Amino acid sequence: MSLKKWTGFYFRLPIKIKLTLGSTLLIMALFVGYNLLQYIVMEQWIIQREKKNIRHDMNAILNDLLEREAEFKSDSLADIKQYLDKMNSDDQRIRVLDADHRALITVTDNVTDPWMDPLPIPQQEIGIYKKDGHSLLIMKSPLTIHRFTGTVEIVKSLAQFEALTKTISQVMFYFAIGAVALSVLVGWLLTRRLLRPLQAMAQTIRDVNNKGMQERMRPAMNGDEISTLMVMFNDMMDRVEETFLQQSRFVEDASHELRTPVAIIEGHLAMLRRWGKDDPVVLNESLDASLEEFARLKRLVMELLALSRAEKEARDEVSPLTNVPDAVASIIERFAFIHPDFRIEFDLHRLKGISLMIPIGHLEQILLILLDNATKYSVENKTIVIKADVAGERADIEVIDCGIGIPAQDLPYVTDRFYRVDRARSREQGGNGLGLAIAKRLAERYDGTLAIRSEELAGTVVTVRLPCLPRE
Repeated sequence: MSLKKWTGFYFRLPIKIKLTLGSTLLIMALFVGYNLLQYIVMEQWIIQREKKNIRHDMNAILNDLLEREAEFKSDSLADIKQYLDKMNSDDQRIRVLDADHRALITVTDNVTDPWMDPLPIPQQEIGIYKKDGHSLLIMKSPLTIHRFTGTVEIVKSLAQFEALTKTISQVMFYFAIGAVALSVLVGWLLTRRLLRPLQAMAQTIRDVNNKGMQERMRPAMNGDEISTLMVMFNDMMDRVEETFLQQSRFVEDASHELRTPVAIIEGHLAMLRRWGKDDPVVLNESLDASLEEFARLKRLVMELLALSRAEKEARDEVSPLTNVPDAVASIIERFAFIHPDFRIEFDLHRLKGISLMIPIGHLEQILLILLDNATKYSVENKTIVIKADVAGERADIEVIDCGIGIPAQDLPYVTDRFYRVDRARSREQGGNGLGLAIAKRLAERYDGTLAIRSEELAGTVVTVRLPCLPRE
């Protein structure tokens, strides 16, 4: 199988197997590399120590023979051999060869006859020689005393060293097998533990598909990355569920709001088709009612489109709105012109010198929504007050009315789409329950907020807080 096919096969494996194999190979590579390095270092250390010892013995022997001025005659060979016996160690042989490479003195301890051919050497040499599975550390040194010329040879058997290294390599091999088995087990356990949250997440997603969006994970809450991911997953599911619920409520409310004018128009057209078209009075009344419902239907569609744009459109690059008091005053004056029966007071001097971070069109849309609500629900006291204040990098614009107010239980929901405190009364006044929702979304689009304070039968205060540039 080619490398490409092996790679493709590996990437198609389950992640549990890939993690187990990866961790096993990594642990095995580290273990083998460490043992191999340790083996090499130990082997070299032992060999160097043996070489150091054999050099020390060779120097001691040469110095002693030179001090004796030995001529290696028959009467002195016994003393020299006795000395060499004392110098010899385990698994070692010492020989003195003459110029013809005949052994004059040989002392040995468990070392067989040499299998190397004796050759003349010009200088000291040391090396390891192997033959037939046996290794010998051999050092030779030329020896010249008066008329004697020969060679001193020390041969050290490495049989014990080879047995030791063989035992160590076997131990390392068995340990390697155990390490591989242990790494497979540990890798599998770790992989299983690490993948358990992901498997739980996958099961939760399957449960969401089968049982509904209320299903959630149970995070371990131990503060690690996996538990944080599980918490974030639950938060995401909460937001998704809330979005779906809002969308469902929106569709239901929109359907309800659209059903009423469509039903009214359908009823009038059916009546005209049956008999009403022959009665001029009924015809005019039906046409007027249908046109009124068409106008309300048109307003509802426009408000829905405005709300959708406020929620979904990306925030454009905003140019600071300068000369804010004049801009707000112009909006208020145009609104007051079409509501001459209301007394609208405003104090905007605190806005002098600042710039609001919102386009004039959206600021006008927000203010007109708030002013329109104030006029709708102010029946007896028809006074509306607009105040402004600046705190740091925020500007507040308050619209205050003295109308019927909002009950405390309804106050948290008045910015929801299609929510109306009194549906029947709101319908009579032309409301669709979308104005405050649009105003809130527009304010939030520019990092602002919309807050409402109200007391039933005492009036309402709506505060729009928007970011601004400080006074120069």
